[in-house]
Parts: sequence; structure tokens; C-alpha cells
Amino acid sequence: MAQRPTAEVDVTPDLVRTLLAEQHPDLADEPLRVVTCGWDNVMVRLGKALAVRVPRRAAAADLVLHEQRWLPLLAGRLPVPVPVPLRVGHPAAGYPWSWSVVPWLDGRPAVAVSPTGRAGLAVPLARTVAALHVPAPADAPANPVRGVPLAHRDTAVRERLAAGSGPWADRARALWDRCLAVPPWAGAPVWLHGDLHPANLLLADDGSLAAVLDFGDLTAGDPATDLATAWLTFDTDGRRVFSDRVTELTGTDVDTWTRARGWALCMASAMLAHSDDDPAFAALGREAMAQVLAG
Repeated sequence: MAQRPTAEVDVTPDLVRTLLAEQHPDLADEPLRVVTCGWDNVMVRLGKALAVRVPRRAAAADLVLHEQRWLPLLAGRLPVPVPVPLRVGHPAAGYPWSWSVVPWLDGRPAVAVSPTGRAGLAVPLARTVAALHVPAPADAPANPVRGVPLAHRDTAVRERLAAGSGPWADRARALWDRCLAVPPWAGAPVWLHGDLHPANLLLADDGSLAAVLDFGDLTAGDPATDLATAWLTFDTDGRRVFSDRVTELTGTDVDTWTRARGWALCMASAMLAHSDDDPAFAALGREAMAQVLAG
């Protein structure tokens, strides 16, 4: 079975309540409910207005620290709400890592609707990306699998595609070769969300962008990493609106868009390779790969 990474700590409401009681006792009596369990973190809703974001494996421990340090500084420049940590938690009660109390942001997960239904995200997401993609400081978090030259992901992508079968795999390998042939990013490293796909976007009631979630992969590097969302999130029409608006705002060139398509292929192949136990992500992987191959 090709499954998402295994949890190294069982994050339960009882564990979260114990942590809160020791470190933030004024919150410890609020109702708790697990709402999502991702590859890296468990999100536990805390009352009506808050949530607790708790790493489930060691690989996510530093990512929460990055959010705690940098997201308060970046949030003010972004045109949409983001889950800025309001309180910080520390290792305790046998739990080994830091964790955060964040605001609960209302909205419908974009992954729950079709690419056509995400059309209203195109312009506000383009504005958000443009606002985020500014030169980052030298001490911005490093990330070995985001923001790096596309060639750094070559071995992983080829291994995933080798496990595929049928015409789509051959087409994906040919496309991957074309994307790798494009020159790497030569500009200054810019701030990146790092994981900009529909499961990390919330829709407002009117279909616009309500919030951007999960900055755990926050890093700096090639903006093409985030621009992969053109294929991960949208259909052909939505992708055209998004890409036109981003290009208008930032002057993004053709090579960067080609690398972005390669990043979308990389991320879609990862979803397909590790989601046998996660139907929503498996469906997103299939949908994203179809968009990548469509152009």
C-alpha cells in the first residue's frame, strides 16, 4: 500500500487537553474535536474560534517552528487571512515537539469542490501569490523539496512515474523531460508558501478565497513552486485567469510557467504515490495529473 507517512505520535483530544491544561489552562475547558489529520499535522478545533495545530511526526516539528517565527511577519502583507499562531506550546506530558494555537478560519475546503467550482479563487489567489513572492531574507527556512531547482526532484519523480502504467505515464515522463530542460530560476529567492494546493485553500460563501492554510513548508526559492497551483487547483479556464493575473502583477516569464508545470507534475505524482489510504488526496492527484497533461 502506498500510504501517507505514518504518525509517530497519536495526537488525540485527550493529549491536546493535557497540553492545554499545563500551558494554557484558560483554554483547557473548551470543547475539542479532531477535524483534519494531514501528512504532517493534526488540527483539533478548540471551541468556536480557535484550533490547535499539533505535529504527528518528527519531520513536521521544525515546520511548526517556522510558522511560529515567520508567519506573524508575513501575514500583514497578505490580502487574505492566514492561521497566524496566537499562542505557542512546548514539549510536555510526554509529547516531544512544539505546537500552536491558531485562529479557526471559516470556509469550505477547496478540495471538496471541482476545479470548475474553484474559478472564483483565481484572481484573489493570484493577488495573494504576488504579495507573498518578494525577496526573502538569507535566514528564511530551507526546504530540500520546495523552492529548489526542479532537477533536484528528478530521481523522486522518475521513481514515481516508473511505478505508473499506461499512456499517461509515458506522457508524464516526456513532459517532465521538457520541464527539466528549462533554465533554473536565476532571480533572488522569494518567499514561498510551498504547498499551495486545494486542500490548503478555503472558499468563502461567494466562491472567493476565504483563507490560505498550512504554511508548514514555508521557504524561499523559485516562485514556480507555488505557481504549480495553476494546475493543482484550476481547470483550463481558471488556470488562464490565474496565470494572466499573476503575469500582469509580477511579470512572470514563460520559463517560470514551464517550471511551474513541472512542479505541478512533481506534486501530483507524490499525491498519487502516497494516498492509497486518503481518497481525497488520491482524487486530487488524479485530477491534478490530468490538468498537467492537458496543458
